[in-house]
Amino acid sequence: MEAPRDFDALKLLLVSRRADLPRRLQQVAEFAVAHPDELAFGTAASIAELASVQPSTLVRFAKAVGYSGFSDLQSVFRHRLRDRWPDYGERLRTLHDAQPAAEDPARLMFGFAEAASASLQRMRQTVASEDLDAAVAILAGAETIYLVGMRRAFPVAAYLAYALPKLGIRSLLIDNVAHLGADQLAHVGPRDALVAISFSPYTPTTVELAAAAVARHAPVVALTDSPFSPLAELATVWLEVIEADFGAFRSMAATFCLAMTLAVAVGERRSADGAASAARQSTVDQGVGTKL
Repeated sequence: MEAPRDFDALKLLLVSRRADLPRRLQQVAEFAVAHPDELAFGTAASIAELASVQPSTLVRFAKAVGYSGFSDLQSVFRHRLRDRWPDYGERLRTLHDAQPAAEDPARLMFGFAEAASASLQRMRQTVASEDLDAAVAILAGAETIYLVGMRRAFPVAAYLAYALPKLGIRSLLIDNVAHLGADQLAHVGPRDALVAISFSPYTPTTVELAAAAVARHAPVVALTDSPFSPLAELATVWLEVIEADFGAFRSMAATFCLAMTLAVAVGERRSADGAASAARQSTVDQGVGTKL
C-alpha cells in the first residue's frame, strides 16, 4: 500500500496501526500526531531528542509506515504547513474549542505571550550568526534597500521603512498600491538590495517581486520560514523564522525582533565603515601635507 501523502491520511493510518507498532515506534507516532510542526521543521537529531528516541528510530518508523526514509515522511508534515493555513473564522473556532475559557482576555494574553516567547527562543536556534552577518553586509553595502512584505508580513516591512531612514539609510517600501509593485521596483539594480518577507502560505506578489530583483542582479535578503519557501530559492541570504501560534494565530514577535536587529546592525555597520573611511582619508591628507 502506498504511503499517505497528506497529514490527515497519515494521522488516520498511525491511529489505526498504533497497536501493531513496537513500543518505541508507538512513541514516535504519538509524538508526530501531537507535534506536527516539530516534525516539519526539526532535524532528525532534534526531533529524536524531543521524542526521547534515537535518530535511527525515526528512520525505522518512517519505513514501518511505508515511506522510503525519514525525509520522505517529513515532507508530508512540511506540505501540511506549506499548502494550508486556516482562515480567521476557523482560527476563532479552533481557539474556542482548544481553550474553552479563551474569552478571558488575560488567558488570551498569556497564551499569546507564550507563543511569542517560544518564537523568540526558536529564532535563536534557526538564525545562524554567519547568515545574519552576511545579510547585514549586503544591506550595509546597498545604495537603496527595497522592502517588500504583503498581508501579515506587511507590518514588518513597514517598520523597516520607518526605522532605516531614521538611521540615515535610504530605503523604499514596495506597498503594491494599485498593483504598482513592479513599477516601484523598476529601478532596482546590482548596487541595491531587496528585503523580502513572506511565510506559509507564501504571497505570490512577494515571490514575483523577489524574482524580478534577482533578474536585475540585485541581492535578496529573505525572511521566511522554511527551506521549501520559494523565497529561499531566490535569496542571496535567507533567515529562517518559524513563529509559534496560539489557537492558530501566529506570533510576529520573532520576525519583528529580527527586523529590528537588521536595521540597527546595518546602521552600526555603516557608521563603523564611515568612521574607518574618514580615518583613512585623514591619514592620506596628513601624508600629502608632510610631502608638501
